[in-house]
Amino acid sequence: MYPHRATEAQHREHRIRSFQPRRGRMTPAQAGALDRGWERYGLAIDGSPLDLAKLFAGRPVTLEIGFGMGETTAAMAAADPSMGILAADVHTPGHGNLLQLLERTDSRNVRPAAGDAVILLRDMLPDASLAGLRVYFADPWPKPKHHKRRLVQESFLDLVLPRLAPGALVHCATDWEPYAEQMLAVLSASPELTNLHPEGDGSGWLEPDEHPAGTVPGYAPRPDWRPVTKFERAGIAKGHVVHDLLFRRR
Repeated sequence: MYPHRATEAQHREHRIRSFQPRRGRMTPAQAGALDRGWERYGLAIDGSPLDLAKLFAGRPVTLEIGFGMGETTAAMAAADPSMGILAADVHTPGHGNLLQLLERTDSRNVRPAAGDAVILLRDMLPDASLAGLRVYFADPWPKPKHHKRRLVQESFLDLVLPRLAPGALVHCATDWEPYAEQMLAVLSASPELTNLHPEGDGSGWLEPDEHPAGTVPGYAPRPDWRPVTKFERAGIAKGHVVHDLLFRRR
């Protein structure tokens, strides 16, 4: 059953959160997909340890935190069915939309998870169990008084690193430049991570034919395998420059 209310594990948490729980209004198609698919594929983030090998039929698993409406997740799952994707979010219509997209592509390598990714990482995943981590366009919390709510910071990395297997890929992307700078500083400071683009082959991107001249050390060009989302294009239309960061777990 879909966890329409916060789980007991989430109720016990008393800390600053990087998200605001959102129900939102679902379309009939999203609600139908949630009813059909959640029991089979969905997971409640309730603090119970997960057997990833069983859930993903032995596939290597990438954790994606904050998948929005699921377009990128579904596209990447269809492009690489050998990779399992554990997709965590708190947005109910997003879960319904992702399941709807997975139905269309008949993808069986994604498990949507509802709830707080910190509980998932801390209590539910074994050490060295993840082949990758994706954080795409997380809430930048732009006001200075809210910077402590940003997901990617030292305390989060301390939680993530033990769960990453050697060689795991950490991929972050944002269209908010101050947050990109914070992400780069946090990831670069870890002796357990290697920046795959330390010289900066990418300085953020607009459109493929409008790439700005020069490079910014540390940022990567957008990989071909990361699709461009509607949200991302909306940011670009506002003049935002997208930054990708690619790091490897040593």
